[in-house]
Amino acid sequence: MAWKVEGDYFEGCNCHSTCPCIFLGDPDEGDCKLAIAWHIENGQYDSVKLDGLNVVGIFHTPGNMVKGPKWSAALYLDERASTDQADALSKIFSGQAGGFLATVATFIDKVMGVKKTVIKFEKDGKKRRMHIPNVLDIEIGAIAGGDPNKESTITNPTLYAAPGFDPVISQSTKYVYHDHGLEWDNSGKNAFYSHFSYGPQ
Repeated sequence: MAWKVEGDYFEGCNCHSTCPCIFLGDPDEGDCKLAIAWHIENGQYDSVKLDGLNVVGIFHTPGNMVKGPKWSAALYLDERASTDQADALSKIFSGQAGGFLATVATFIDKVMGVKKTVIKFEKDGKKRRMHIPNVLDIEIGAIAGGDPNKESTITNPTLYAAPGFDPVISQSTKYVYHDHGLEWDNSGKNAFYSHFSYGPQ
């Protein structure tokens, strides 16, 4: 099946800046409470257009991301998606359609749920926000470097969910989540953003 999605990617977790997990280290607090937000600028799954849609993944990893134990995950799909679009998004972001996300899926033991819901995305310069009413509110912003006009990035990370792109070192100004029996407030912790591009290879 021919498909491709690309656009704006960002994430927040409970590690302090900068998260050791991207170089296969153990999470700062022993586990990782990770939210990933994808805003698809251009996307297509076979003949189904996916432009402008949003997806959120919530991941709880009880130990080292690679060594284990395996993760729990939940997926949220943009309520604006048609039935065909939602089916395409589910296949892509669960890893069923192959590519990088199929590799990620091998680390997941428990899928807590997949649901369509309101997902609001905002982008303002070096800031990003994704909001799911009564479930998730995550806002992040780039950390200022020596040259305030340049983004500070991590080059060539070992494990990053937007492979091929260098994450911009950021921090959450707000990161709260409540669903599937999980609840946390990790505001003021590590965050990254970048472009992303996924395909079947």
